[in-house]
Amino acid sequence: MTRDAAGPTRVGPALTRDGSGPHVAILGTRGVPAMHGGFETFADHLARFLVAAGWRVTVYCQATGSGAAHEDEWNGVRRVHVPVARGGPAGTVVFDARAAFLATRDEGVHLVLGYNTAVLNLVLRAAGKHVVMNMDGLEWQREKWSLPARTWLRVNEYVGMKTSQRLVADHPMIEERLRLFRPATAITMIPYGADAVTQAGTQVVTALGLEPGAYYLTVARIEPENSLLSIVEAHAARPNGKKLVVLGSFEPGTNEYHAALARAAADTCLFPGPIYDKDAVQALRFHAFAYVHGHTVGGTNPSLVESMGAGNAVVAHDNRFNRWVAGEGALYFSDTATLVGAFDALESDPSLVSRLAGAATERHRARFTWEIVLDEYLTLLTRALGAAG
Repeated sequence: MTRDAAGPTRVGPALTRDGSGPHVAILGTRGVPAMHGGFETFADHLARFLVAAGWRVTVYCQATGSGAAHEDEWNGVRRVHVPVARGGPAGTVVFDARAAFLATRDEGVHLVLGYNTAVLNLVLRAAGKHVVMNMDGLEWQREKWSLPARTWLRVNEYVGMKTSQRLVADHPMIEERLRLFRPATAITMIPYGADAVTQAGTQVVTALGLEPGAYYLTVARIEPENSLLSIVEAHAARPNGKKLVVLGSFEPGTNEYHAALARAAADTCLFPGPIYDKDAVQALRFHAFAYVHGHTVGGTNPSLVESMGAGNAVVAHDNRFNRWVAGEGALYFSDTATLVGAFDALESDPSLVSRLAGAATERHRARFTWEIVLDEYLTLLTRALGAAG
């Protein structure tokens, strides 16, 4: 994160134009501007939206290093940079802990994104703070986690549900699960949002040796629960079909699952690695023949919503999460064979691609624009502020 020209200052009162207006502290992300995942993108949009609506906003940002926290201002947002010497999950826990203790000084509402360290809600609640927590997806179900990690996540999910005054579910199925533990009046369902992409350059497409409209795209962590092996195998089974581009960190030399993908992949399958530039990813989505979404775990997945915002024809894994997001205007697969059938259908009927793309655009416009999502958060946070008294 950058520091302002005046240099860092120690954490103190919120940086605001006149010191008035409602205040929200946002915790649980690496910070703004967004340079990482879905929660960072959401925090970026929400923070700027709330500032424009007259709110004072503090976002806690993870920095590399050691020493005292310092703050600056970005687009009217007060950023508190918390240095952490360690990397990885352990460093995230240290950052979340330091941020939680610092946030006890903040007034107003505390919005916590994700429950991975929800035990820290106890710090906020002990200080009399009003906590709104976005419960994210079913993180503990992911196959990549060891048993101790899954246990930690399940414990924190439970603590988060019990210690937050208000819970946000990003999907009706997540809301249904939360209702097993909390009354419906304590839960608000607000999905993830995405920008509408109506045009994009072709430079990143041609730089990868691709032709616009002549490749499938998938964007995901390359892990078993995201169905990448089925996707790669289905593509390889159709040697005369479109190319396949898999965006995500790919290390076949050190990861056996990645190595299995490399062995199964056809020559027309590309693994460019992760691409973090937003405009580049949007361009790859916009010019794709279709988007393939293999996620099996979680709620409203940002990558799926972003593909719909880009007007992609969607082929998604058949599960209750994806079915609600993409609706009836998508093709669904359950294994390699059904995905091969979906590829055959798309490539034999150009009008089908057009119909699916139109359906994705309409579904995005009806439920997943940032305007809709952020307005719903404004309503939620305003009510929470009233309850905080």
